[in-house]
Amino acid sequence: MAKTIVLNIVGLTQHLLESGAMPNLQRFAQQQEQKHIRAAFPAVTCTAQANMLMGTTPAQHGAVANGWYHRQLSEVWLWRQSVKLITDNGQSIFKRWRSANSNDNDGQTHQLFWWFNLPSDADYSITPRPTYYADGRKGPDIHAFPPQLREEMNRQLGEFPLFSFWGPNANIKSTQWIIDATLLHLKNHPYGLHLSYLPHLDYELQRHGPDSEQARQACRELDDALSPLLQLSDDTKVIVLSEYGIENVSNCVLPNQILNQAGLLQIHHAKNGSLLDPGNSRAFAVCDHQVAHIYVKDSDDIDEVRNLLSAADGVESVVARQDIPELDHPRSGELIVTAEQGSWLGYQYWLDDQAEPDFARCVEIHRKPGYDPCELFLDPQLKFAKLRVAFKLIKKMLGLRYTMNVVPLDTSLVKGSHGRRPSRAELGPLIIAPPELMPDGEVVDSTA
Repeated sequence: MAKTIVLNIVGLTQHLLESGAMPNLQRFAQQQEQKHIRAAFPAVTCTAQANMLMGTTPAQHGAVANGWYHRQLSEVWLWRQSVKLITDNGQSIFKRWRSANSNDNDGQTHQLFWWFNLPSDADYSITPRPTYYADGRKGPDIHAFPPQLREEMNRQLGEFPLFSFWGPNANIKSTQWIIDATLLHLKNHPYGLHLSYLPHLDYELQRHGPDSEQARQACRELDDALSPLLQLSDDTKVIVLSEYGIENVSNCVLPNQILNQAGLLQIHHAKNGSLLDPGNSRAFAVCDHQVAHIYVKDSDDIDEVRNLLSAADGVESVVARQDIPELDHPRSGELIVTAEQGSWLGYQYWLDDQAEPDFARCVEIHRKPGYDPCELFLDPQLKFAKLRVAFKLIKKMLGLRYTMNVVPLDTSLVKGSHGRRPSRAELGPLIIAPPELMPDGEVVDSTA
């Protein structure tokens, strides 16, 4: 019977594997083959996972970042989940696996917390799905297919710890829940192809950088939690891989503020603060870690925009999308900005004399028109920050309205980022696999 599990350990690199903080995984790796992965570009979650799921680049599957500008809607959307966003020009690994394995059991496919999972092409799927109540509250939950899988997981494991999955309190609890869910699902449905997503390293490496003591502690925590998945029965093939490596950063570039100052970006001055007005902007950026898509309405403005952004401290390149073959897709911006090593790109678009939007200091991954790693922090400028959070949670439990505005705007807090190509191979993604399952070549492409 075919039994294969792929563990996506976010942020895992050779540097971390050999740091001494991951003895269980290092021992496992010594019994397998290990190679570097040629990272997706941009090296961000949705693009990297789409490359792996589809075996193609964004030029074919269209996941050009973790989000993009939807031109017909004139809206920026991030973190959309439907597999149909990436399958117009090909078949996912799940359909290809079923075609290659005619036996009903061997052909089963299972997608646990990987992206593009709502709906999924897999036979079984689990993904975070918060409950958004009519009064504005957000509560933890998952979506699963078949639906009884959700009931089974909640009954056996308790509620998914959503607020440990992302935000200032992101910690090992969410990854431990996913590991427990993976083990439970493997027990009940052992055959076929299983994909499981383990995000824990993402948090401390972005907060404190990959060389920090906090990063080493995160490696130790994950290594301990991971151990049962590395000791599965001999007839289960285990593959470990990562999407990207996280490198140290100390500088944040704000492309949207540059475009705003130049009069190219339009603001809607709403009652809840300054809102990006992309449909009426001549140019704006969708920033995603160390890469940004620049959407330029009129081609006559492209040279001006390129010159403005190229002059910014911390920008490595500003390139037309057609000159980057893997990003030559209609969803991409007219220009692609890549940060220099040691820099990253922030989404903030309002200026000092423009009111900040009311969601700026909240965890709002769907309302912000770009990725915001500051959501991993409690604002250190807030007095009694944890007490404030506790008070807001009491209001939530009482059914009162509240705003969890405890996230800082200080981009200097962020010490780790990714998205650009790794500066050294040992700081980039890797794959650990049995020899018979390891792709050919000295370096494995992210589409292999």
